[in-house]
Amino acid sequence: MSRACALLPIVLALAACATGAPKPAAVAAPAEPAKPAFALDEASVADLQRRMSAGELTAHAIMQQYLDRIAAIDKAGPALNAVIELNPDALASADALDAERAAGKVRGPLHGVPVLLKDNIDTADGMQTSAGSLALVGAAPTQDAAIVARLRAAGAVILGKTNLSEWANFRSTGSTSGWSARGGQTKNPYVLDRNPCGSSSGSGAAIAANLAAVAVGTETDGSIVCPAGVNGLVGIKPTVGLVARSGIVPISASQDTAGPMARSVADAAALLTVLAGADPRDKASWDADKHAADYVRALDAGALKGARIGVLRKQANFHKEVNAAFERSIALMRGAGATIVDPVEIPNADKLGDAEMTVLQYEFKAGLNAYLATRRGVPVATLAELIAWNAANADRELPIFGQELLELSQKRGTLSDKAYKEAQATIQKYARKEGLDAVLKKHRLDALIAPTNNPAWTTDPLNGDHYTGGSSGVAAVTGYPSITVPMGQVRELPVGISFIGAAWSETTLVRLAYAYEQLSKARRAPRFLPTLP
Repeated sequence: MSRACALLPIVLALAACATGAPKPAAVAAPAEPAKPAFALDEASVADLQRRMSAGELTAHAIMQQYLDRIAAIDKAGPALNAVIELNPDALASADALDAERAAGKVRGPLHGVPVLLKDNIDTADGMQTSAGSLALVGAAPTQDAAIVARLRAAGAVILGKTNLSEWANFRSTGSTSGWSARGGQTKNPYVLDRNPCGSSSGSGAAIAANLAAVAVGTETDGSIVCPAGVNGLVGIKPTVGLVARSGIVPISASQDTAGPMARSVADAAALLTVLAGADPRDKASWDADKHAADYVRALDAGALKGARIGVLRKQANFHKEVNAAFERSIALMRGAGATIVDPVEIPNADKLGDAEMTVLQYEFKAGLNAYLATRRGVPVATLAELIAWNAANADRELPIFGQELLELSQKRGTLSDKAYKEAQATIQKYARKEGLDAVLKKHRLDALIAPTNNPAWTTDPLNGDHYTGGSSGVAAVTGYPSITVPMGQVRELPVGISFIGAAWSETTLVRLAYAYEQLSKARRAPRFLPTLP
């Protein structure tokens, strides 16, 4: 496996990372461990809203049940370690929203619904925003991230923050996904010694295990779709600019976006409807209102009929059981009336890996320095200070892997450098103009499909991630949208299928993903197995 692949899910050499994995012996799985019963198990956003409207539940009661669930299986029991911090104001917020409902005011589909946020998203409340780093623990941010303001306005209750791969997995070439110095290691709820992927590790594990209704993750390359895929979830990586990034710890202005992680396409669509929109603090989002929509209205079980879907075969060289599930998915779509164009190849994809890494390093340095300038009461104000702080606190911050990517980024110059501009031009040419845009136009496609991921690897703090393949890079480097949907399980481990489209094609992708989901019904709740045979 190439070093670029080992950086996943942040850095993906587009065509080089899809490798097979050895097949384990076919023996029985371990016995399912006992776990507490949960009244809201697999409850959807619509379910919660309906029960509150009927007076069966209050937002306070829902919040308390999720808090009890977190205590029972995140902090005790399987000890998933997905939630890094709880919001001390959650119950009070729920009470206020219950009072609004009693007075006849309901803000929308998320009114009173608990949402978890990845811990790189600013909240100006009683919680920290740390990106998993002890260097950002101190005073809370002074302003909510734009998407947090939108969530609060929509009546959502911020239940807490989720653990993540520290610095969104952009700290080391030997990192372990789901680990942060502040939060420790998150487990995969399906098989506890397997990795939850990252960097939105806690968001993926938490929603899979029913610790909240929905969560928000962030992605630069794979950090929503990979943890969604290996945790049996729907994850949406929107077009860059549809969801504002102000108040989110950055990696790349070209590729960063926040997005929904949920147990169903309908829940993800409801959350994306709230998240999407312009923000004056993020120039990339200034046209978002022209493209944002009510994505719940796009849910159409018959949407595959007449759709033209291209198969990315070079991204489909996965474990043979993943490939088999992918073939079954293609057959389902064809049977539902889709025209399948197979294969479709994105030319020159192999030319993008080095350009992507160059862009990420330049933009990380510029973006992080700008973000740190907004924080008060924390011990670092620049990337250089962060590197020095980590070295001075190596026993706590660097116990299992280093900070090579931080150091490489610090060595980069400014965004006016020739190397940065050339790398950006390479991506624009080969990824967009002569890449995804050309392929979609040539074949008149509504979307491309590929497996999202191979089954989760064992967590290995000594050697780091053993990532064996994914398809996130196609959408990541272009800044275009993708949606992963559960495709099945391989030996108890979930795998997903990704729908990838043109810029601003979220409505189309939601329609297709929902139609596929209704046919496949592939999501299975986790059983918290300790290991595989």
